Amino acid sequence: MPTFAIGDHDFLLDGEPFRILSGAIHYFRVHPDLWADRIHKARLMGLNTIETYVPWNEHSPTAGEFITHGGLDLGRFLDLVAAEGMRAIVRPGPYICAEWDNGGLPAWLFADPTIGVRSSEPGYLAAVDHFMEQVLPTVVDRQISRGGPVILFQIENEYGAYGSDKAYLQHLVDTAKRAGIDVPLFTCDQPFGTMIEDGSLPGLHKTATFGSRADERLAFLRERQPDGPLMCAEFWNGWFDNWGTQHHTTDAAASAAELDALLTAGASVNIYMFHGGTNFGFTNGANDKGIYEPTITSYDYDAPLTEDGHPTDKYFAFRDVIAKHVEIPDSVPLRRPVAADAALSMTASVPLLKVVDDLGKAMQTSGPVPTVERTGQYRGFYLYEASVASGGVLTFEEIRDRAQFFLDGTPIGVLSRELGERSITIPGEGRLAVLLEDQGRVNYGQRIGEVKGLIGPAKLNGREIHGWRVRSVDFDRLAVLGAEATPLDPDAGVGGPSICFAQFRLDHPGDRYLRLDGWTKGSVFINGFNLGRYWSRGPQRTLYIPGPALQEGINELAIVELHGSTSTVVQFTSAPDLGPAEK
Repeated sequence: MPTFAIGDHDFLLDGEPFRILSGAIHYFRVHPDLWADRIHKARLMGLNTIETYVPWNEHSPTAGEFITHGGLDLGRFLDLVAAEGMRAIVRPGPYICAEWDNGGLPAWLFADPTIGVRSSEPGYLAAVDHFMEQVLPTVVDRQISRGGPVILFQIENEYGAYGSDKAYLQHLVDTAKRAGIDVPLFTCDQPFGTMIEDGSLPGLHKTATFGSRADERLAFLRERQPDGPLMCAEFWNGWFDNWGTQHHTTDAAASAAELDALLTAGASVNIYMFHGGTNFGFTNGANDKGIYEPTITSYDYDAPLTEDGHPTDKYFAFRDVIAKHVEIPDSVPLRRPVAADAALSMTASVPLLKVVDDLGKAMQTSGPVPTVERTGQYRGFYLYEASVASGGVLTFEEIRDRAQFFLDGTPIGVLSRELGERSITIPGEGRLAVLLEDQGRVNYGQRIGEVKGLIGPAKLNGREIHGWRVRSVDFDRLAVLGAEATPLDPDAGVGGPSICFAQFRLDHPGDRYLRLDGWTKGSVFINGFNLGRYWSRGPQRTLYIPGPALQEGINELAIVELHGSTSTVVQFTSAPDLGPAEK
């Protein structure tokens, strides 16, 4: 069988020097029917390796569950990498960051407040061990030593930016080795301060993460690791976006020059991201460094390969750089074809609060306002209800993350975590309903693992409200609402919160983007597939529709609009609009 090892100066494949030219593709951000296409285009750019994280919370949405089919079939993804003649790097965390919900850690784990986070706390380690028992056999069987593509395995992820618990890191090493991982183990950290030392152990190969000043960053790494191959495990050639900001881009020529400097220095590289993909559904994470900033649906990342899998100027600039250092394939992928736009009018709608009983069963509580984890659903939307005997000022300790308030069905206001809002005026007595949106769990820093919902005490005029009803809102059940929807006036707008429906026919399904000009905020579903969130504040103006989510013939479109739209019309277009780029 082939061998892969770390030499004094190089990675060694069957004893010969091997430079890793890797690109990041997160299988969980790409429709599985498109994996082979994205991997193939990586090879055409000159790459020889594919890197991916493994999201614990996606594979285990509830305790005791582990999903490995469809878009979470890691084994199939790695097999496709091998079929393309490429190698693979696997980074299973258990923490991955990745601008992913909760940094990949399952929210159900932290329902027990005694559980540690990214530490050697016994309860946390026991849960990590169970996760690794599920995922490691897939990786072990596909190591290069067993004829598979996997050549490197990462321990944790940028741990030096979070902590320095060496017992925790050693536990992860021991767990991997006991399971049969025999490829080299490595860590990655930012080349600043003591992060590289804090985030690793003796015997683990250290790599760095950066996007500029390559010579300086590599020199920093070399000072802390005198021997072995240099590697940038995350070459940041783009960046992610948050709602309400500009679209982040990097100059293709400048990024290519940094890549050239890195390769000229003899280093290996993993381009983060080669192809970003999409935060479908409610999978996006968030940052909170004093201000809560949820990540948008698109994870295009200004990567060489766009969200819908087409090459950019950066792709060809990187390809030219790589060709200076290694031989690359002659073929190149085609640019995105131009196609005509098409408008579609939503034809029917139903008020969300009217049909909420069809979307989830309410749970009655007798005490203070609960967090949403009590419902057993850990993403998306929830409805709180309580009776108020008078008007006045209603206050909370915190809102996580966005709450729309209704009194006897009438909207009375919104409280936003992002804006630090914690109080609202209630105009009188009646039935209070609060539609709560979890906008994404924090994926970086000390707020990982926090609970969501209305954070109490909830006090009306200083007196705490007890006896709340709370339910999760299950949008997987939208199909049952068609019979209750009523026709929309095509010349009018849409009130919110409501669920709008339409059908459209396709003769040749393929990738599209959906444009929602005039709509305010919500989520879109195509044939039951959750495309993700939209928001008029931008920067993102379109949602990506992967072709495999569509079907020949009749397709079903459902839009959950939270506030209202000026029109019933949406547009299908062939190109994305991710908003104005930062200057």
